[in-house]
Amino acid sequence: MMEVMSREQTLEFLSHHVKTEMLMKHLFSVEASMRGYARKFQEDEDRWAIAGLLHDFDWEICPTPEDHPNFGAEILREHGYPDDIIRAVLTHGDHTGIPRESLMEHTLFAVDELSGFIRAVALVRPSKSLGDVSPRSVRRKMRDKNFAKDVSRDDIARGAEELGIDLDEHIAFIVESMKPVAQQIDLVAEPTE
Repeated sequence: MMEVMSREQTLEFLSHHVKTEMLMKHLFSVEASMRGYARKFQEDEDRWAIAGLLHDFDWEICPTPEDHPNFGAEILREHGYPDDIIRAVLTHGDHTGIPRESLMEHTLFAVDELSGFIRAVALVRPSKSLGDVSPRSVRRKMRDKNFAKDVSRDDIARGAEELGIDLDEHIAFIVESMKPVAQQIDLVAEPTE
């Protein structure tokens, strides 16, 4: 298996491609979620975290939304990222037509939309705290079609199904996985009294 670039090297790579703080916060959220699941599944945490960090790096520089992530995959190849990480990036959405096969691929798909949605739910709480986000509060916001309307509710549900994990359990796990990076993504880990 090819060596993965370090987190520091990957952050340096991202600094040349990601233009907004908002996208970096999403990448950090997905990275933390991937790291949490890698630990749970006893997989390579650093490798899975790098896949999470890279999955949307081309979002702002891609010529058209339809070209994402194929456009980025070529850049990743040129920079020597390993095939399993590139394939996970390519399969994190359905529009590429590449079927998800590995556990890392299924997990990246399962955490992508949901980690962004959880962050959005936390941001509208008065405390801006992950400690105030529960499966119930996330499900309530999922029913509100005007809230974070670009987030696919079907992808969130299907992601949990692909992992064979109950949606409420999946939501709770991602909330916990994101707490270590709460400050980095402008949230509070626990509500203040």
